[in-house]
Amino acid sequence: MTTKTSRTPGRPRKFDAEQAVCIAQNLFHSCGYDKVSVGDLTKAFGINPPSFYAAFGSKLGLYRLVLDRYAQNGAISFKALLRHDRPVAECLSAVLDEAASRYAADPEATGCLVLEGIHSDDLSAREVACGFHTAAEKMFHAYIAERYPEQAVRITDFMVTIMSGLSARSRQGASVERLRETARLAGQMLVQLLPV
Repeated sequence: MTTKTSRTPGRPRKFDAEQAVCIAQNLFHSCGYDKVSVGDLTKAFGINPPSFYAAFGSKLGLYRLVLDRYAQNGAISFKALLRHDRPVAECLSAVLDEAASRYAADPEATGCLVLEGIHSDDLSAREVACGFHTAAEKMFHAYIAERYPEQAVRITDFMVTIMSGLSARSRQGASVERLRETARLAGQMLVQLLPV
């Protein structure tokens, strides 16, 4: 005998947009913007396409919300690590170590959501991710330029390149130990380039 379960009559379950952004962040981080369809998102949220478009406008609109959320509570806190009471090389090394640790922390969502987003095939999504990336790059540059103005451009380039490499390597399956070793070697170079 088959028992049919029925929902209790009443209002339909309310759609939680904040929870949906969290779910979307996991999907975009683990699969990449290009591989996640609106169908994947609506299925994960338990809603239909019209409800999706009413809530977010578009996949790109949702992606912007995801990157805003990531910047607030998922990305590396540069402001906390780029301190003015410690040597610049030490603080930049701390950023690299944090990146190595975070990028490999979740085996389902490796790398940096922003750094991986700048490689999107979708031009609009790439531009959104590049906006976040550029803001981080400017933060590095301003921080370094306060004490090493003549080194700011090349050290900023060095940091961005190492972080991009750490993100890419984590996506390829490199362990946190290997990523942190790379970050440590980069930190040694920073100490040489930025003597106290």
